[in-house]
Amino acid sequence: MSTAPLAETGLSEAGPITRLALDPATLEQDLGRLVLTLVELVRRLMEGQALRRMEAGTLSAEETERLGLGLMQLRGAVETLCGRLGLRPEELNLDLGPLGRLL
Repeated sequence: MSTAPLAETGLSEAGPITRLALDPATLEQDLGRLVLTLVELVRRLMEGQALRRMEAGTLSAEETERLGLGLMQLRGAVETLCGRLGLRPEELNLDLGPLGRLL
């Protein structure tokens, strides 16, 4: 039996360690997809919170207008960046394995 630490053997207590296969040709697009997926997740969470606050009546008309405009601008910025990276907004997602898809 090996006495090397688990990290050196390529094993973990849960099994083999999965390594990232980074392709230099698509690195920028892959990183962009990851960042934009996280931005989209936060945007959707903010949108849901804004709707709950609107329904609860805790936002003034002016706050509702500003919030709606800001969320629309954020969505537009995500779509613009997707276009620059050659991505479609529906491609922004992460497979979380047994947990399913992020978005």
